[in-house]
Amino acid sequence: MPCNLVRGLVRAMHFSLVLFTSDRGITPAKAAKLAEDHGFRTFYVPEHTHIPVKRGAAHPTTGDASLPDDRYLRTLDPWVSLGAAAAVTSRVGLSTAVALPVEHDPITLAKSIATLDHLSGGRVSLGVGFGWNTDELADHSVPPGRRRTILREYLEAMRSLWTQEEASYEGEFVKFGPSWAWPKPAQPHIPVLVGAGGTEKNFKWIARNADGWITTPRDVSIDEPVKLFQDVWAAERRDGPPQIVALDFKPDADKLARWSELGVTEVLFALPDRTEDDVAAYVEHLAAKLAALHVS
Repeated sequence: MPCNLVRGLVRAMHFSLVLFTSDRGITPAKAAKLAEDHGFRTFYVPEHTHIPVKRGAAHPTTGDASLPDDRYLRTLDPWVSLGAAAAVTSRVGLSTAVALPVEHDPITLAKSIATLDHLSGGRVSLGVGFGWNTDELADHSVPPGRRRTILREYLEAMRSLWTQEEASYEGEFVKFGPSWAWPKPAQPHIPVLVGAGGTEKNFKWIARNADGWITTPRDVSIDEPVKLFQDVWAAERRDGPPQIVALDFKPDADKLARWSELGVTEVLFALPDRTEDDVAAYVEHLAAKLAALHVS
């Protein structure tokens, strides 16, 4: 592909960073500041409240009870992490990849997210997951066969609290009568993205309940899933194209150009779990590589 065409296609995408937070290494605040200072679009953090030692749920990438990273055991609270990040930044977006809303009370979670968006000046988006660790969900009294229904109700209920002067909701798992809840988010609409495998079932749920898709580490080849998602999105008669956030590990000009042409809107690079100096060197190197592609 001609170099100028590659640059033109890649320039249309945004680039962001995700820190798999832990009680070691760089803090979320310092990582977010690095992301902002080097021109990245959004800073993401994940969520796990805890990991049960004995589990029936296998990890999606290992296929058994083993975990690919001990940071699953040490993950920081995402809303405290993003609050710290908001305090030292002014432009970079703040998001989760991914949060698990069903492990919270929806009314208090809506308050946390609205407060973060209010205090950050409207920089929040919400990446959510259904939750692969059904044992973790069970400790939060979430039936494994109802994860999708509960997540849908939580999102609907939180949106009512974010947008209505007197909010109320009546569902199977969430119920509350007319209520006042401020602050409202600074944005009129907080974007919701879903991190899930690239299946038709997941895409139908996303097209009906969210604004876009975040790929998973298992989605190595995303060409066909992206096309399937776009077809499902169109079939649901959603206005405008969906947001598609693709996880990546090493920038490659041809691949990024192909993804841009496919309709990927954002590419997400993972930060290493290292010291502040090591992470700063990594971010500077990554930003230089992307700058060479004339990305903005």
